[in-house]
Amino acid sequence: MFSLLRPFRLAARSYPPQFWLLFWGQIISTIGASMIWPFLMIYVSGRLTLPLTAVASLMTLNAAWGLIFSFVAGPAADTLGRKWVMVISLAVNGIGYLFMSRAETFAQFALLMSLSGAFNPLFRVGADAMMADLIPPHERADAYSLLRMSNNVGVALGPAVGGFIASSSYTVAFFCAAAGMITYSLLLVLRAHETLPKKAVPVKVGDAFAGYGRIFRDKPFIAFTLTFTLTQMCASLIWVLMAVYAKQNYGVMESQYGFIPTTNALMVVFLQIAVTRITKRHPPLKALAVGSIFYAIGVGSVAFGRNFWGFWFSMVIISIGELILIPTSTTYAANQAPSEYRGRYMSVYGLTWGVATGIAPVLGGFLSDNLGPKTTWYGGFLIGLASVIGFLVLSRVFPPRREQPLVVQPAIEESAE
Repeated sequence: MFSLLRPFRLAARSYPPQFWLLFWGQIISTIGASMIWPFLMIYVSGRLTLPLTAVASLMTLNAAWGLIFSFVAGPAADTLGRKWVMVISLAVNGIGYLFMSRAETFAQFALLMSLSGAFNPLFRVGADAMMADLIPPHERADAYSLLRMSNNVGVALGPAVGGFIASSSYTVAFFCAAAGMITYSLLLVLRAHETLPKKAVPVKVGDAFAGYGRIFRDKPFIAFTLTFTLTQMCASLIWVLMAVYAKQNYGVMESQYGFIPTTNALMVVFLQIAVTRITKRHPPLKALAVGSIFYAIGVGSVAFGRNFWGFWFSMVIISIGELILIPTSTTYAANQAPSEYRGRYMSVYGLTWGVATGIAPVLGGFLSDNLGPKTTWYGGFLIGLASVIGFLVLSRVFPPRREQPLVVQPAIEESAE
């Protein structure tokens, strides 16, 4: 308990007021967004009455636009400023939720999901840059840890409340999601000051791509990111499709299901520090292999679930894998990068979730529509098993370039919006 409170004690003494604006604003917006995103595919599939493959393709559109705009979000934050790219991103996504509550056709949903995917990276990059501007280097680890915790507090509360709201009125749930994001955007407009350094040199869009060629020639790093993408595909199947599967096949309603993502968030809040103390003692690639075992078992176990508790148990298993994987993979990626290319390396590492979300739901939907609902989870198990084998092979072929102990850097998890 004392170790959990230590970042708060340090922050209370040294962090500026704008940090706390980011902290509380993220809780507000995440509560709002997580009231709807675990149930979004349930809503869309019921609204459109299309095959699951077609419905899941909306996530592919969202992810594809996110990948494209991830490369231009940095230059935007360095020219427009951190504050305004965050405000624009939050406002557009909030308004998008309002329109999504009225959408009736596939084309309308496709447009709104594309806009959401395009504008999401603006907030993430702007917030990361603002944090770096506000907090001195030696205090950033605790600061990012606190923001990660605020994100998971929002995820713990949002789905539990949103599940009850969505079970009676999805329109109200969408309005709550919109209200959370627009409220945060207004707080930034009224209370935040721009932190872009006055002497910063504007970055041209073309310059943002400089140096990426070196990264894609870095075989050990690219092999790591490809293997980690397989693991992320398992997580994407759980977060995007399990709610639809549980409701359509076993009648698990939103009011019940909301406690499943809440369990994940609570495990991160209360167990992350203890798990990280154990995992950092071991070689990172082998730790990633162990985490991937939990992902494979977790996603495969969904095929054997029959009720709320079965699906809850699957989430617990995959959450243990997340506790091992996320901090370890983030730190491993940072440690592989030369200092002058670290930002670009982390950008490529960050694309793993977008790529996984673009592929896994469509693949899972295809398996479900053509071979039966359970085959989605059998396929996910095989993908997870492939990632386990991949990490074990990499641990023998490409040992870490740095020999010093792995000091885990906290990572802010991107909430789905």
